[in-house]
Amino acid sequence: MAPVLTEPRPRGDAPERPAPATVADRAPRRVVSPERIAASLTLVLIVGVAAYAVAESGISIPALFESWGNAERFFERVGGIEFPPAAELAQLTALTLGIVISGTVFAAVLSVPIAYLAASNTTPGRGWQAFGRFVTVLTRAIPDVVLAMVFVLMFTIGALPGILAIGIHSIGMISKLFADAIEQVDEGPRLAIRAAGGSKLQEFTSGILPQVLPSWVATVLHRNDINLRGSVVLGYVGIVGLGMEMSFAFKSLNYSEGLGIAVVMFVLCVLMEIVSSVIRTAMLGVAPSGRGLGDRMVRGVANARARRSGGRGVSAGERIETRAGLDTPRPSGNEPHAASDLHAALRRPWTSTHIRDTAWGWTALAVVVASVAVCDIAWGDLVTFWAKVPEIAMKFWPPNFGSYDAETMLSAMGETIMIALAATLLAVIVSIVVGSLAARNVAPNGTVRGGFRLLLLVVRGIPELILAIVLIVITGLGAQAGTLALAFGGIGLLGKLIADSLEEVSAGPERAVRATGATRAQVYASATVPQGTRALIGHSFYLLDTNIRAATILGIVGGGGIGYYLLNAGQGSNYQVVTSIVFMILVTVLIVEGIAVWMRRVFR
Repeated sequence: MAPVLTEPRPRGDAPERPAPATVADRAPRRVVSPERIAASLTLVLIVGVAAYAVAESGISIPALFESWGNAERFFERVGGIEFPPAAELAQLTALTLGIVISGTVFAAVLSVPIAYLAASNTTPGRGWQAFGRFVTVLTRAIPDVVLAMVFVLMFTIGALPGILAIGIHSIGMISKLFADAIEQVDEGPRLAIRAAGGSKLQEFTSGILPQVLPSWVATVLHRNDINLRGSVVLGYVGIVGLGMEMSFAFKSLNYSEGLGIAVVMFVLCVLMEIVSSVIRTAMLGVAPSGRGLGDRMVRGVANARARRSGGRGVSAGERIETRAGLDTPRPSGNEPHAASDLHAALRRPWTSTHIRDTAWGWTALAVVVASVAVCDIAWGDLVTFWAKVPEIAMKFWPPNFGSYDAETMLSAMGETIMIALAATLLAVIVSIVVGSLAARNVAPNGTVRGGFRLLLLVVRGIPELILAIVLIVITGLGAQAGTLALAFGGIGLLGKLIADSLEEVSAGPERAVRATGATRAQVYASATVPQGTRALIGHSFYLLDTNIRAATILGIVGGGGIGYYLLNAGQGSNYQVVTSIVFMILVTVLIVEGIAVWMRRVFR
């Protein structure tokens, strides 16, 4: 059959065929939610306000060099650095360490039930969770200086007010991070214990606590380092120890001895970080993953021991087998099964590792007991002070601004916020560079990485209060000294957090970009930074939260902001003004906390 021929359609009537889609056209389009746009605009607004705060602070690098003559004249007047007599210095050092360790242990114990209530997977209900989270925010928001003022009124000058002030203020940080760790545990062990009929307490102690113990120990040790640096400030409000002695020295213009005590505090901070790394390794049997001086020393010793025994070295984060008890000989096939003797299976043999672990545990307990003993606490005061609570509470209530008007106080609080924003922005800019070069996967070689890690350790070891005092000598009173002091101190904290976060990013994207022939800078910009952006935002808001409270303290020494009025109100017994200032700080910290939580959720 012949094919049927049809007339061709006119060219004008033919439908147009779409052009073939390219790969870019076929790729799925990411829809940007309005909430993400709002969060991005909010972040840009905060950065813009911070940049304005930097401009208004009057910071000028040429002016700083021109003002260096003030520092030269100051150090000429100071002469050499002097120290208190050896016996007195030893007694003050022991007392300071005792107060700090006792307060940190006190906070660590109380943080366990608070974190249990605050964690979403362990809390008995939403109301309990809200209560737990509120306690963590409240204890972080109230400056330890204010707590020290209150407890000095209750217990008079001594060690107990310092222990309580440090302990209560530390609950916020420890319980918050502990609650976050509880929410991230593997639910398998806990569900298995529940299925076996275990109680809530057994679920927590056997199914959750073993998983979060390393995080809890690391957080407590980190907080102990912070408390040691912060103890300097407490000396200005009547807490005994090196801080009080340094405040007396500076107030009496004995700068030689004041700087000598500052040097002692710096050495103690560095030693505390080294000891923290050793304790973390001894208690957990895990090689520390950080690149600080203490962590590097501990890993170096472990690697040297491994090489002498013929084994390989220990990498960061790897369990040290001799510490974990994994060097115990395995039973051969001819030996009876462990289940045949339940007591033998559950009883840990007294090997050298077990003896060493037990010795470390008893040593830690002895240090805590010695810390409490050296403080010479009048335990009876814990019973009798309750009678003073109503009278002291009436001194702090109702809140008012006293002889100051609301405009003056709100302006001072605004200055504190601007100081914190400016310091945070400066610290972020410098920390991105320093922290990146301190990261193992970014630094060009080990020497550069080690040098910048050492720099971060030195910066962290200098208390912000001492920096503020030195900068005030150079630049004079005002926001400039406070901003620079907070920015300098923030580099040590934020730089370390950024370095650790960049080292923890997935290596896959970095290897993929490197395989295309990209340079080191291109790998950093295309693979490393995008993965660490969320952590950078979270760490920056954490630093802003910290700087708001620290800016309050810097005002005490003339660094600007609400701290000046806080000190005057405390020394003048205008405690109702102190309450008003605390409420302003609390509201500010709550707002920053809310924005930070929102940002982390949107950019996750």
